[in-house]
Amino acid sequence: MLRVGEQVRAAITQVLQRGDVRDPLIEKTVISISEVRMSPDLKIATAFVTPLGATDHDETVAALNRNAKFIRGRLGNALRQMKYMPELRFRDDTSFDNYQKIDELLRSPEVARDLDEETEE
Repeated sequence: MLRVGEQVRAAITQVLQRGDVRDPLIEKTVISISEVRMSPDLKIATAFVTPLGATDHDETVAALNRNAKFIRGRLGNALRQMKYMPELRFRDDTSFDNYQKIDELLRSPEVARDLDEETEE
């Protein structure tokens, strides 16, 4: 599932980089696809995306979901070895926000104080 997910991620990235999707919101936004998770039967691919520089991620994710069938049709050459072409679903990737919150917590004075106490012992 991981190997197939990575192949689907690379194929979607190629379609978006070539500019095949004729949606103004998608054309003007740089979209990073961090991960594609495949369902156990490999029929559904959930792509976690981050629109770089966009203030409203929901609009971009909605535009990608509107164009999911078109993008799926463009994946044919890159994924011709697959028995079924997976249905595409796009979701906002919030992992970067989570990493930032953890980093802020680790840099907070309370945590720094606790870490200093451990090193003194």
